Amino acid sequence: MREILSRLLATGGRLRSAVSRDESDGKQLATDGGATVETTRGDSLRNSLPIEWELVESAPFWLPPVLFAGFFVYGAIAWNFLLSLTDYNGLGGAQYETFDFSMYTRMLNDGTFWQAAQNTVVLLVVFTVLCLALGLLVAILIDQQIRFENTFRTIYLLPMSLSFVVTATMWAWVYNARNGVLNQLFRLFNLEGALVALLRPAGVNAEVIQWLSWNTTALAAVIFALIWQFSGYAMVVFLAGLRAIPTEHYEAARVDGASTVRLYARVIIPQLRASAVSASVVLMVFALKAFDFIYALRGSQPGANMDILATMMYRVAFDSLQWAYGSAVAIVLFALALLVIGPYLYSEYRRGEL
Repeated sequence: MREILSRLLATGGRLRSAVSRDESDGKQLATDGGATVETTRGDSLRNSLPIEWELVESAPFWLPPVLFAGFFVYGAIAWNFLLSLTDYNGLGGAQYETFDFSMYTRMLNDGTFWQAAQNTVVLLVVFTVLCLALGLLVAILIDQQIRFENTFRTIYLLPMSLSFVVTATMWAWVYNARNGVLNQLFRLFNLEGALVALLRPAGVNAEVIQWLSWNTTALAAVIFALIWQFSGYAMVVFLAGLRAIPTEHYEAARVDGASTVRLYARVIIPQLRASAVSASVVLMVFALKAFDFIYALRGSQPGANMDILATMMYRVAFDSLQWAYGSAVAIVLFALALLVIGPYLYSEYRRGEL
């Protein structure tokens, strides 16, 4: 290795010497505009530097971040996987002499895990689909050159700039059973009694809607709040896609007699496929990161109907001190994230965008 490195350094030194000697041999070349530019043999020599030498020269710039990411990100993931193969409980040191998949077997037989996984998938799918639909609708409306477009767009996008903790605190006030804005609004229009009868779970006696406690409303309340926060992102992505479509497409469809609905359904929306895919990936990542919102809303014990894999992972690892089991849940959550983003990255690579 030392011999190879010394040869590379020697080659670089000789090439630099040749470049410095040949810089005085420049020639005047005429461009198409009549101006002259000076070119040297040194330029061609610089362009012919070996790729290996370029890597060595640029190592101070790319090597430190690669080492840091490799150790703190990928190294941590690998260590977490090894931890999931043990029975470590967070006290003392983990025993790495023997490894098994007992935690994964336990997970497959754990009803709490399957409930959390089901809630995670429902949150992922319903939140993403509704965000895309609402964002597309609002983007189409804004694209009609409405008045105060910039103001409306800013207001609609503003919730995305807030943290999960801030929005969870606000929605906890909104969903409060006694004094929440939502129940007060229903009382104002005399709708609370009918909604209680409609949404109240079997065997529950209550006169007010418990939005965050009832199994019929808990997960829906979380999804609605997240849609309020992130549908503005989908709107911006779709609006950018709409503005990129040539006006000739609109005019040609209108000349053919297409109605507004047919125009968007047959001509415009199919051209938003790339926008929809990119927005879907980002929204699904936001859904997988909903731990902050749920934890700020209900703590580490959100109840079976609001529990997701992220809150379960935190609860079993830090509340119950079952670090190995929590690591196994984390690996499943990591695999789910890869399942979301992996196909998108592969398609971008095939298209030459990566």
